[in-house]
Amino acid sequence: MSHPRSRLDDVIHAPVRFSIVAALASATEIEFRVLRDTVEITDSALSKQITVLEKAGYVRVSKFSVGRRTRTSLLLTPEGRTAFEQHVRALREIASGETVRIPGTE
Repeated sequence: MSHPRSRLDDVIHAPVRFSIVAALASATEIEFRVLRDTVEITDSALSKQITVLEKAGYVRVSKFSVGRRTRTSLLLTPEGRTAFEQHVRALREIASGETVRIPGTE
């Protein structure tokens, strides 16, 4: 049996991307500006991280109009939700200490 760290998702593991995916996992869909304010990063930083998540297939980006303004909406794909759940499960296993094996104590 391998250590749970082998199940951590490198795309999600970065702190900002983890925060983004966690926020998206808590909602059906979030508008860009709301997500930006929730995660407390700049527009450009959020755009960059969303691009990484979108290329991985974890986030879907859609545009819609409100009056004469275009808004951006983000949602976690089923693949993204599964990856996030597996990542969190691995983190919980690591944090629980259950994977620690001290020689001679078995």
